[in-house]
Amino acid sequence: MAKERGDRNRDDRDSRDQGMVDFVVKIKRSACVVKGGRRFSFNALVVVGDKNGRASFGYGKANEVPPAVEKAIKEGEQSARRSKKVQMRGDSIPHRVIGKYGASKVILVPAGPGTGIKAGPGVREVLQACGIQNILTKVHGSTNPINLVKATLAGLQQLRTKEDVARLRGVAL
Repeated sequence: MAKERGDRNRDDRDSRDQGMVDFVVKIKRSACVVKGGRRFSFNALVVVGDKNGRASFGYGKANEVPPAVEKAIKEGEQSARRSKKVQMRGDSIPHRVIGKYGASKVILVPAGPGTGIKAGPGVREVLQACGIQNILTKVHGSTNPINLVKATLAGLQQLRTKEDVARLRGVAL
């Protein structure tokens, strides 16, 4: 059953159209001190994907949680349409890869059937949105959720199949 928009981690909902799923990674509260007291606003980091090799993220800000999540989902869906499809082999990845963004480094290692997704928050949501089911991961450096999501997406974009590598090198495997 789908969770409410305001709930925090690992909620899996179908988006309105294209069959996209979205996962709320992080919701942060920010305060601005004004004459009458504090004014709070909320930031939402959401990962959107089609569970078929395409994933992206959105970042929304609003005065309340639900509109912030809605804005993030809308941004994520728009950038998911423009993103490149991830190369997969079955329900895992074809080879080991390292994704870097800022001070975050995410190592993605293929795993055998039945392993599941061994990953922390941020990385897990991106892999679930892509449809990857068996993978091992390790994070080095910063654990900032935005940087982890971007590093994971950067690592997934580096993936190549045997056929792609053979075509790029101009040799037959």
